[in-house]
Amino acid sequence: MEEPIIEVKNLTKTFNDLTAVDDVSFSVKEGEVFGFLGPNGAGKTTTIKMLTTLLKPTAGAAKIAGFDVISQKDQVRKSIGLVFQDQTLDENLTAYENLDFHGALYGMDRAKRRERISQVLQMVELASRAKDIVKTFSGGMRRRLEIARGLMHFPKVLFLDEPTLGLDPQTRAHIWNYILEMQQKERTTIFLTTHYMDEAENANQIAIIDKGKIIALGTPLDLKKDVGGDVINLKTENNQNAARELAEFFGITNTRETDGLLHFEVKDGSRFVPELIKKLTVHVEEVNVHGPTLDDVFLAKTGRALRDEEISQTESWRERHRLRSRRN
Repeated sequence: MEEPIIEVKNLTKTFNDLTAVDDVSFSVKEGEVFGFLGPNGAGKTTTIKMLTTLLKPTAGAAKIAGFDVISQKDQVRKSIGLVFQDQTLDENLTAYENLDFHGALYGMDRAKRRERISQVLQMVELASRAKDIVKTFSGGMRRRLEIARGLMHFPKVLFLDEPTLGLDPQTRAHIWNYILEMQQKERTTIFLTTHYMDEAENANQIAIIDKGKIIALGTPLDLKKDVGGDVINLKTENNQNAARELAEFFGITNTRETDGLLHFEVKDGSRFVPELIKKLTVHVEEVNVHGPTLDDVFLAKTGRALRDEEISQTESWRERHRLRSRRN
């Protein structure tokens, strides 16, 4: 059997009394896109820092491309590329100079650097801006350049920490086109963290992490199948009474409430809804039915939605960006 390119066993990280990552285990096959999905503070970035040798685990073990992240740090670092959540480009250098400096740090000779810079800039459609100062680039262009930089030294694994955080939907979609294209062309294994559910759908395999623990692991399709049937979102004049009647009339006891809506699953939603409206004595204000999504998976596993976490994290990014712009 082929050895996984990323192998994590019982990985744990504590900071004083806080357990940021709690006994995490998973593996990733070579060439996969692996999505690490969860809210802000769930342990995603801490896990990436341990896997990329920036943090020493408190317990457990991990290997990247066969190298131990504790005892073989140099070999691990040569095997990976890393795009941080916050921008780390030198804004006073050109795109070419940023990439050239990175290649030099990895010991690439000048001819090889020149050839590779041309390749990665073409890949992210920035070849025409090679000689432009980075401070003139948009946020999306900078993100693309950082991805190009992460690929400069032909890494076996590319780590992307929230690669589209703070970008508009159109730019996010373009970034994903570049990620998936380079994954196909270069057979690079992609390990990315995100809290955007729609982005996680692009992954071959997903691990959902919450409060430091992996609460679900599998393909997007398998995780959605685990939800069980169609998802009903119901709003009534009295959701507490509605939940009681759902249990009494239909035997449905797994209701969850977020944002004023009751959520539960049934096998055949289109047939169930007319019967639901007919039997409930409370006034139904809103009802909709849809197939399960990754949002529903997260809600079913944690009892809460990820939407508020997304808003909070995006606002945090905007505040950091505003303060950085003020300093510059």
